[in-house]
Amino acid sequence: MTDRTATVLLGDGVVMPRIGYGTYKVGDDEAQRAVETALATGYRLVDTAEMYGNEVDVGRAIAAAPVPRQEVFLTSKLWNDHHGADAAPAALDASLERLGTDYLDLYLIHWPEPSQGLYVETFAALLEARDEGLVRSVGVSNFLPEHLENLHDATGEWPSVNQVELHPYFNQAALRAWQAERGIATESWGPLGQRTGSVLDEPAVVDAARAHGKSPGQAVIRWHLQHGCVVIPKSAKPARMAENLDVFDFALSDAEMDAIDALDTGTRQGMDPAGG
Repeated sequence: MTDRTATVLLGDGVVMPRIGYGTYKVGDDEAQRAVETALATGYRLVDTAEMYGNEVDVGRAIAAAPVPRQEVFLTSKLWNDHHGADAAPAALDASLERLGTDYLDLYLIHWPEPSQGLYVETFAALLEARDEGLVRSVGVSNFLPEHLENLHDATGEWPSVNQVELHPYFNQAALRAWQAERGIATESWGPLGQRTGSVLDEPAVVDAARAHGKSPGQAVIRWHLQHGCVVIPKSAKPARMAENLDVFDFALSDAEMDAIDALDTGTRQGMDPAGG
C-alpha cells in the first residue's frame, strides 16, 4: 500500500512531507486547476515562489480544496530584489496577501545573491517573522556551504531546508552529506534533470524501473527519497501526478542506487549560486 504521509522532521521541529507538488512554470492561468488536482491526488506539500507569478491562483486552489489549511504544507520564496532587513518582511507580507493565508509553513530565500551582501540580514529578518508566527520554518534555496556558514555564524541557526538543483546528472553528494551533518534538509528542484539530455532514458534508470514494475520517473523520484531528500516533481497531467506520488511501495537496491549515482556529471544545468 502506498504511504502518502511520509515526512521528514526538520531541524527546527517542523514536520514536512517528503514529496510535494512543484509549480515552477505553472502559469497563474493554470495553477489553480493544477494545485486543486494535486491536492485531490494526495499531495500535501505545495511549492511556489513570488518569481513564479502564480501565488494568487495557488492560494485560491488551497482555499477551494476540501483539505484543511493546516494539512497543507505551503512553501514560497523571497525573490532577489527583496533582500534586506526592511524589504524581506514587506515581501513576505505581499506573498501572504497574494496567497490568501496568514502564515507560510516554509519561506525560502530564493538565491543568496552574494554580490548584494544582504542575505545574512535577510535571514535574520525572516527568523523574526517566524517568531511572530508569520512563518513556521525558515529556509533557503541555492545556497552554498559558505553562505550557510555565514548565516549560522551571524544568527546561531542553520536554515531548516536548502532547496537546490539536484538530479542524477548533478547529485550533490558532498552537499547532501555536509547538510545532513548540520541538520539541514536537502530539497531537490529539477529532480528529473531534463534540461539537457534525459535522465529517464538512461539504462540505469530504465533497468531499475523495469525491475520494480515502475516508470523511469518513479525510479528517479525513489532515488531522491532514498538519498534522504525532499522532492518536488511537477506535472500538469493528473495521471502523472498520481504516478509521481506512488513511490513508497518499493525500494531500489544498493546496486541500482549506485548505478544511478554513476550518472553524475558534476555539471549544473541551472545558474551558479556563487554568482550574483
